[in-house]
This record gives sequence, C-alpha cells and structure tokens, in this order.
Amino acid sequence: MALTPDEADRILADNFAPWVLELGLRVEETGERHAVLRLPWSERLARDGGGLSGQALMAAADTATVIAVASARGAYGPMTTVQQSTSFQRPVTGADVLIDARVTKLGRRMAFAEITMTAEGTEEPAARASTVYALLG
Repeated sequence: MALTPDEADRILADNFAPWVLELGLRVEETGERHAVLRLPWSERLARDGGGLSGQALMAAADTATVIAVASARGAYGPMTTVQQSTSFQRPVTGADVLIDARVTKLGRRMAFAEITMTAEGTEEPAARASTVYALLG
C-alpha cells in the first residue's frame, strides 16, 4: 500500500537532517513504486553563473529515493545509500525542479531506483540519477 503525499511529507519532517529540510523539498505525488518531489528554486542553491548546484540536485535525488522506497514498502524503515550515480544534462536557472524517483527493483535487503530531474515547464531532463539502497529494517 503506497503512502499518501501527506504521510511522505511527515517522513521528511521526522527523519531528515536539518540541512536537507532547508532544501524546501515537498512531496507532490506518491504511488506504489514512485514518488515525485518538488525542489523549489532558490538563489541560495545556485552556484557561480546562476545555475542550480549539482549538490542540491544530488541531495534531492537521494531524498526522493527514500520516499519512493518507503512508498513501495508502505511505510518508512531504516535504509542507507549504497551507491548513487548522477549525470547532469543541462543547467537549471530560475525554475523549480521536479524529482521523479522510480523504484526499479525492491528486494528484502536492497532497493534500486532511477531518478529523473526536470525543470518545471520543460520536457527535457536536467539530470538523471540511479541509486542503490540497503534496507536495514
């Protein structure tokens, strides 16, 4: 049973470090094997040249994976990142980013996900990531 967006927002509030919460991520959608989070545009997250920093996108992808895995499992449980690979394809300037995390394999001890990060109002991804998580509980 998938989580609701409100339940997923509570997972964010209760389980993530303060600096992650400062990204302002909001859960837009949840489903049986996915979650979509919104990373609001902020000048604080921009690097030289005005583009959104890669570190912010990577943290958002990592966080979205936790929510997608929790939704796939029907509840939050302890987990940790084993691997994350991110490819940046185009800069994001002045726009929110939708982080779409899809669980591609959910086992008893491991979860795998693919994440697409797209600036709002565009169709072409700004970045893509793949993650592997160890499920601890």
